[in-house]
Formats: sequence, structure tokens, C-alpha cells
Amino acid sequence: MDYSSLSYAPLFSGLKFDDIIKILETVPHKVRKFHSGTMIAQSGEVINSLIIVVSGTVKGEMVDYAGRVIKIEDIPAPGALASAFLFGNKNRFPVNVVTISDGELLLIEKKDFLALMMKNDIILKNFLDMISNRSQFLSEKIKFLNFKTIKGKLAHFILQKSGATGSLVLMEMTQLDLADLFGVARPSVARAIGEMEEEGLVEAKGKKIRILDREKLAGLTLD
Repeated sequence: MDYSSLSYAPLFSGLKFDDIIKILETVPHKVRKFHSGTMIAQSGEVINSLIIVVSGTVKGEMVDYAGRVIKIEDIPAPGALASAFLFGNKNRFPVNVVTISDGELLLIEKKDFLALMMKNDIILKNFLDMISNRSQFLSEKIKFLNFKTIKGKLAHFILQKSGATGSLVLMEMTQLDLADLFGVARPSVARAIGEMEEEGLVEAKGKKIRILDREKLAGLTLD
């Protein structure tokens, strides 16, 4: 098994590759290979292990009441699966997990992972950062659910990034990232930005967005 991707895994941030290998030599773990289209876990299934995608890509998806499959997100290597649900009273997969390509998973049982964190401060901090970052992302996403229109969501995001009086915003997120955050399709984000430019609210050049009419932009958040 090729562990090289683990050097970029958030869980092992700050550790050299040799250190990662030494850690894995001391921790019981399993490697599971999968083929494209395999169901790895179903929504509601108990999570007994920390699962890291070592190679390949998986996706989280859910089925609505009409039977439609809705993709939640792609998780490429070296991402972790449902790490924020590993502990707690409801430690179950929130969505179905299905493979997009062939690949491999690294599994460390909960009790063994807990023992590892108690022995290694770096792993402990990295895991806390992982679940905190995830919670913060979900918190931001909940905020945007309160806005009815895409332009309202985008206006709130731009105003939030600009501060109280700023006029220039450097967009660190791509349009695809914003679409995922807003829960919409990427073309919808591009169209909303175009409409806001036509209305004279902003000027967009590459990753830079300049606020031209702050009052009207704020008005979009009230729609």
C-alpha cells in the first residue's frame, strides 16, 4: 500500500512522512480496497473507525423522499470520512458514502485511535482542528440557508468578507466552493455575480470583487 498521500492528510499535519509510518506501525489498522461504485457505508450506519481515503475518491450522497439522489460532496484522498461523527451520542454516518473511483481506505478502530490521540499531542490537535473546521463550515452553511436568493447569499458573503467599511474583497474560494457552501449549482453563482455587475453593485475581476454600491448590495440580503 502506498501511504504517500497521508503526508497531506490534515490528521498528520506537521509530521514528517517517516514519523507517519512509525505511528502506523504502532497502531492497529486495516486497509480496505474498493472499486468504483461501491457502497462503503449507508446513512444511519454506526461509525466504529476513523476512515481516511488513502487513494481514489468517494462521495457523500443522500436520497430524498422522492427517491432522487443528491450529492452532498466529493471526498478525495487524503480526506477523512465523517470524522466529526466518530464520537458523540449519535456516531452514525449522516449520508451514504459511495466510491467514485477505485482506491483504498485506511481504518483505525475508535478505541485504538483514542489511545493514539492520548499518546500524541500533534494527532490530538489535528483531529480537534478537523472537527472544529467542519463545525465552522456547517455553521456558515446554516447562515446561508436563511437567505432566499443566491444573490442574497452572495451579497452576505461579500459584505462579511469586506468588513464594516471595506470595498475590496479577495475571494479565496472558487465559484465551485461558493456553490457548495450555498448549496446551489456553480453556474448559478456565476450568473448571480454577472447580474450584480450589470446592476452596478460590484465589479469582479478574477479573484477580486470591488463593492460599488454597499447600500444596495446590503439590500439584497433582505429579499
